[in-house]
Amino acid sequence: MEGIRCSSVLSCYYSSKTHFKLRHQALEHCFLSLPPPPPRHPASRPKVRISLPSMALQVQDQQSFHKSKEMLPKIDKSGRFCSPRAARELALLIVYASCLQGSDPIRLFEKRINAAREPGYEFDKASLLQYNHMSFGGPPVTTHSVEEADELLRSDEQDSAIEAEVLSAPPKLVYSKLLLSFTRKLLVATVDKWDNHVLAIDKVVPSNWKNEPAGRILELSILHLAMSEITVLGTRHPIVINEAVDLAKRFCDGAAPRIINGCLRTFVKDLAGTGTAQTSNSKLEVPLQV
Repeated sequence: MEGIRCSSVLSCYYSSKTHFKLRHQALEHCFLSLPPPPPRHPASRPKVRISLPSMALQVQDQQSFHKSKEMLPKIDKSGRFCSPRAARELALLIVYASCLQGSDPIRLFEKRINAAREPGYEFDKASLLQYNHMSFGGPPVTTHSVEEADELLRSDEQDSAIEAEVLSAPPKLVYSKLLLSFTRKLLVATVDKWDNHVLAIDKVVPSNWKNEPAGRILELSILHLAMSEITVLGTRHPIVINEAVDLAKRFCDGAAPRIINGCLRTFVKDLAGTGTAQTSNSKLEVPLQV
């Protein structure tokens, strides 16, 4: 299978060759072998504006002054990620790259898993301890000196470098075997249910998303993954919705987290109304608490 195809506009981006407005430069770097990206997503990269009355600097900082400590990376004894959050993030990156390439997610996943390492390549596992799965955008932050603003910018650039190193590293060095297995199951479920969920997504997303699917690849990919995890893997929907919203906060911008939350809640409500059966949580082979 060369790629998922459907007549619906919501899936046309999967095999389209048009130039997309890329929403996260780091994803290009990891999967499409493009030059190193600028720090973070352009919309969330810190921006400095001068407020004339106070001459204070308004800094839109990705992590603001306080870096989240709520979700430190979970590392197993082998020094690899072992949190389901990391698996869902990896699945999203794979689906996103597949959409850009018009390729099959499972084939791309296997290709990444089995890719030969470049001669002399070394991965610093210490970067896993610094990687923050809960690095979200925040409200504007006011600083009172250029030096303070520069320090925030340097911090953001350092975090971006860590993310680029981790996300572009060979998956076997980053993720535990259990997480790679879970990622593959999630991708298989997403591919199997793609056409069905295209129709479901068409019912719940706002009209402007339908009119610009090529500009909403990340958002629609998050919805596909979440719907598949609920209906196929049987993960409890509150967990899936929370994870999907966090992914949107991390990789999307604007109102995407709120919209995705509403779309998935409507989807779950419709499932309950139709009496659609879900698989048992006991069939999952990885812990789903995050």
